[in-house]
Amino acid sequence: MEGGRTVLESADVNGDGNPDIVSVGDHGSPYVNTDEHGVMVWFGNGAGVWSVYQNGDFGYGGVAVGDINNDGLPDVGYGVHHNYSGTDFGDQLIEAALGDGTGRNWTPWDDGLAGEGQDWGMFDTDFGDVNNDGWLDLVSNAFGADDGVWAYLNNRNGTWTKSWGFPGGNSTMDVFFGDVNRDGFLDIAVAHQGGTVYLGDGTGGFSLDDDGLPPGGTMGRIGISLGDADNDGGDDLSFVNSQGGLEVWTYNEGSGAWTNFSGSLPSTGTWEFTQLRDMDCDGNIDLVAAGDSTVAVYRGNGAGTWTLAASLKIDSCLGFNAFRAGADADHNGFPDIYLVYEKENDQWGSVNTPACYLEESSPAELRVFPVYPRGGERFYGGSVRFIDWYGSVPAGSATVSLSISTTGPSGPWSTIAAGLPNGGRFQWRVPQTPSTNCYIRYIITSGQSADTAITPRPFEIIGVGDREEAHAAENRLLVSPEAGAAGVSLTLVRESEMRLSVYDARGALCGVLWEGRLAAGKHLFTWRPERAGAYILVAESEGWRAIAKTAIVE
Repeated sequence: MEGGRTVLESADVNGDGNPDIVSVGDHGSPYVNTDEHGVMVWFGNGAGVWSVYQNGDFGYGGVAVGDINNDGLPDVGYGVHHNYSGTDFGDQLIEAALGDGTGRNWTPWDDGLAGEGQDWGMFDTDFGDVNNDGWLDLVSNAFGADDGVWAYLNNRNGTWTKSWGFPGGNSTMDVFFGDVNRDGFLDIAVAHQGGTVYLGDGTGGFSLDDDGLPPGGTMGRIGISLGDADNDGGDDLSFVNSQGGLEVWTYNEGSGAWTNFSGSLPSTGTWEFTQLRDMDCDGNIDLVAAGDSTVAVYRGNGAGTWTLAASLKIDSCLGFNAFRAGADADHNGFPDIYLVYEKENDQWGSVNTPACYLEESSPAELRVFPVYPRGGERFYGGSVRFIDWYGSVPAGSATVSLSISTTGPSGPWSTIAAGLPNGGRFQWRVPQTPSTNCYIRYIITSGQSADTAITPRPFEIIGVGDREEAHAAENRLLVSPEAGAAGVSLTLVRESEMRLSVYDARGALCGVLWEGRLAAGKHLFTWRPERAGAYILVAESEGWRAIAKTAIVE
């Protein structure tokens, strides 16, 4: 590989039960000083041996894997800087493409993506069902600067509609979906100058909530990751701070603010990436970090205490350009680490080197470990989410069967899927069965042996009627940055006297967008400040008050 940032994702794209590695390459893609190009799949054999297959004339960006047309086969989405292709496959800065189950052939399914004037480059991309309609949607972050952050709804027919986004600002390229405030609506964590965490409203809209987090810097927070560090069912945030140290912050649903959960993690250093994953499978999220030439694992206890558990030094490493932890490539029951590091090279000065580091334990017995859901999560019935697990297999292959109980850990159980390859992930359509006492049961089978496990704590399924009732019961204020402005959406359940004000970060009043009576329904406002910065919008009406934050970056 030639050089520059890239993204590695792990997924079983050919359905053989072995996790594969997927990328769209670094600066060398397509054909820039190398032969790398297009969608790159390193097929794994379950024993640490990889063989790459490439398709397409584009690259240098980030990739996501998921089933976007609900045919049961993995598809891809990606943002790129090099949209050099002369065909529909690779001529846009954001694209999605359908897979045929081999991991080798892809059909464009991308009309409507990157149609907002993106002209420099997009990068990291993720799939998630943001409007809970049972179809995966897409978010993508810019390549470094200029092109902003964009979310698109899946129209189920190969077309996409922009639901939210903004241009401009610097970024450090990463973006992820997760549910931070545990309301059943997916949120976005993005490494961008305009802010990091945007809470979803369940319709495709998002509103910034970095309240309590330290300043993110002119490039946005570095090395972000999401995971449930405090076992409450909501995603928490890790990142590299401005001094190169490591931080973890948890979200308080009651106050709508973030709390430092970093404990004794190193507050300074040369770290570049973080990942929140349960590396020792003890039920508590750990922090995995990479920086300079070192990969380290800090064991978490779920209460804010972190202990260095492992450290790996990579020879000739000049820095990291991709980092992921999570999938179990060798089926020993523990997650592995996937990365790209920059290495000295006499001809080019330095080159990128992709690598997979396997956790070295040998499996002693057949075992299945539930990874997600972990308990405490809220899912809407009819939405799409992912079920994850690790399967420890001493010899041979294994299959996994999944079932759900909505009446507690003793069942009865209803089958979700049976005889799945042991690839570690299943895309799940949440059933329309409201309950606060839901569990997933995992059964792994190899030959005549089997092992069973269930989620350690209950999670909740929310009915569609509950969602509609919740939406109808409250006014809503959402704010998102646009081109040098703030786009404000104010939805009222009844006609009201309303005052909508804007304040700067010091609390000084900047202006009043509206003061007077507004009818029930959705009202849109745009406010353009005199200068870039952080702003607070406050809506007040007859005993109701809402606050939303935004950052204008140009």
